[in-house]
Amino acid sequence: MNRKVLVVDDESSIVSAISYALRREGYEVETASDGEEALEKVALFHPQVMILDVMMPKLDGYGVCRRLEDREDIGIILLTVKNELVDKIVGLEMGADDYMTKPFEIRELLARVKALMRRVEKSNTPPQDDSKSQAIVNGTLRIHVAHRTVTVGEEKLDLTPKEFDLLTILMSNPERVYTRDDLLDRVWGMEYAGGTRTVDIHIQRLRKKIGDTDQQLLQTVYGIGYKAAAPEAGGAV
Repeated sequence: MNRKVLVVDDESSIVSAISYALRREGYEVETASDGEEALEKVALFHPQVMILDVMMPKLDGYGVCRRLEDREDIGIILLTVKNELVDKIVGLEMGADDYMTKPFEIRELLARVKALMRRVEKSNTPPQDDSKSQAIVNGTLRIHVAHRTVTVGEEKLDLTPKEFDLLTILMSNPERVYTRDDLLDRVWGMEYAGGTRTVDIHIQRLRKKIGDTDQQLLQTVYGIGYKAAAPEAGGAV
């Protein structure tokens, strides 16, 4: 698989520096200077990862994230000069996978691109043999581990790679309490700019998608973190 990265920023010097560094690492790179052009390039170039500036003309980075929120085949790293927690939360809620504040170190950006690329590629790799693959079942919710899909009843859920990983970790070990730091380390795999609030946001999004409105399946352990409720008898096959 070609490792493709789309760099989107209206500052040409930033685009040039990032593109040069990525190409030296062997990535295939395309660029765009505004949000509307970014969406056009996504349709034509099919990148696995997009490095996306927030403040841009025509359509800002948040708008691009909103338009691509249901796409599971692309990971998004937001770039912005803002450093307030609320700005990070907005970006994550809009569907971004990672967040970096300008100015940033190119080496750190490359590390984050590499980590995100691995997760996206893993989530889009079809299983070799699903005939004996494990499924995790809790009530009407079923996680098809090999296919990386989740269904509630007959409905297939559209989860991002990290939403799937987070749900699978919790459901694989029902009643085990995970701290936010532990989940952050297991799912994101590195010191993450969004902090542990990122975990809270993804739990909220999972609850909304699976219809866990009364929080019976994904339970908050106040002051510590989260756990999954124990399934009824016969909950894993």
